[in-house]
Amino acid sequence: MALFSAEGHRSHTGVIVKAAAVAAAALLSLTACSSGSSSSSSSSAKDFGTVNVQLSWIKDQEFSGEYFGLEKGYFKDAGFSKVNLIDGPSTGASELLSGKADIALSDAASIGSVVAKQKAPLKIIGATYQKNPFTILSLKGAGSNGNISSPKDMIGKKIGVQDSNTNLFKALLKANGISADQVKIVPVQYDPSVLVNGDVDGWVGYVTNEEVVLKNQLGSDKVVSLPYADNGLPFVAETVTTTDKLIKEKPDMLRAFLKAEVQGWSDNVNDPEQGAKYATNKYGKDKKLNLKNEIQGNTAQVNDLVTSSETEKNGLFTISDSLQAETIKSLKTAGINLKKSDLFDMSLLTKMYKDNPDLVNYKK
Repeated sequence: MALFSAEGHRSHTGVIVKAAAVAAAALLSLTACSSGSSSSSSSSAKDFGTVNVQLSWIKDQEFSGEYFGLEKGYFKDAGFSKVNLIDGPSTGASELLSGKADIALSDAASIGSVVAKQKAPLKIIGATYQKNPFTILSLKGAGSNGNISSPKDMIGKKIGVQDSNTNLFKALLKANGISADQVKIVPVQYDPSVLVNGDVDGWVGYVTNEEVVLKNQLGSDKVVSLPYADNGLPFVAETVTTTDKLIKEKPDMLRAFLKAEVQGWSDNVNDPEQGAKYATNKYGKDKKLNLKNEIQGNTAQVNDLVTSSETEKNGLFTISDSLQAETIKSLKTAGINLKKSDLFDMSLLTKMYKDNPDLVNYKK
């Protein structure tokens, strides 16, 4: 019998080689594709039609801000007749390049990899997460093989790493001066049972997903977490990504989308329990999510990933120059060489906040 519920079997959107290959094929057809689904190009009429949004994962609490945007009518008020939230897992790159999606919620490592390797015309225009959610999970009371509370604690240990996360894990080692031969990388899937069973000493997971599930099922005092973002590998995640083509041709639509996003996530910041209920009872109802886990996961992402001193000063989804620089440095450690201008375009969000300065203050 499996110890963990389905939401714990998380497929992460790290640096995925397969995604880059698919994106390369999609890139060939980009020039022939119009924006997937915006049925109107008339920004003056404030009618943007349908927008397709590729999610990085299934419809769980991770997208609570989008659920608020739909439930409260923010997307409708912004001029969208319909918002299609497309289930993942996916980096979103191939969907954007093929025109199947207008916007993708992804992460800097996945998008940066495709931009660097394929010269894909994609840009990050905002980020839900100021910090990435990757972490190394281990267990207390597991003798010398557990209790991984610092990067050096990984030396000599067996670390379970999914294929899609291997490059990023090696970047974590490199950022902390640890060579790959000092750690035994064990290929695993997305079920943390291998950690509980003692097959590995540490396991790559998410602070808002498996960490929550493990703490609820084993006890919060039994789980040790080593977040990448706090240990030499900071980068933005749950990024709002689109194509250069859309930025050029439909900036008004993208600004309207960002406005609705900020409104929805502002509500979620102030009421994460309701956001989790939207996920459990409506948008992710078919996933049979655990409400307790969803509430705790949403609360964790709000407190630890979505909000920061930067967002308190300049608003949600902002990415400061320093955080952009940190992200580029982290990607370089992972073998992804880019300039800030290759990956980020914050002009749309800046203009949106200039037009809607009241949205900067999201706390109620």
